[in-house]
Amino acid sequence: MPDITFILSDGSQHGLEAPVGVSLMQVATGAGIAGIVADCGGQARCATCHVYVDPAWAERLPPAQPIERAMLDCTAAERQPNSRLSCQIMVTDAMQGLVVRIAHTQ
Repeated sequence: MPDITFILSDGSQHGLEAPVGVSLMQVATGAGIAGIVADCGGQARCATCHVYVDPAWAERLPPAQPIERAMLDCTAAERQPNSRLSCQIMVTDAMQGLVVRIAHTQ
């Protein structure tokens, strides 16, 4: 299980061992990490699991698919080049050390 760090909007950090094969959204909500609303339950239909992927990791993750890119236009917090929906990022062993920041509002 890779170690993944979630950084909340207040700057606090939460490191977790994340099971392979689940989404970052599921990891965060399962661990009670504040800031991930996940209204649609991971269907890429609400953009309430918006995160900013650490720039060192942005190019190492699979690219966002068209539906995710469209939903990123609907985020409550500013969309940035490293914005992603955490429900669309599936954890793999290669994500050891991944760092994501949770958007300040969903």
